Amino acid sequence: VQGWYDIIGEKTIADAILDRLIHNSHRIELSGESMRKKRSKNIG
Repeated sequence: VQGWYDIIGEKTIADAILDRLIHNSHRIELSGESMRKKRSKNIG
């Protein structure tokens, strides 16, 4: 999320896109090791 403006490049366009994407959304930030990594270690 923090790098979206750098990735999109144009601040005004980035604001318009992000406004439409996040207007009715909830933001969940996860931390810790990926469960995919943990599962792949147990399988293989």
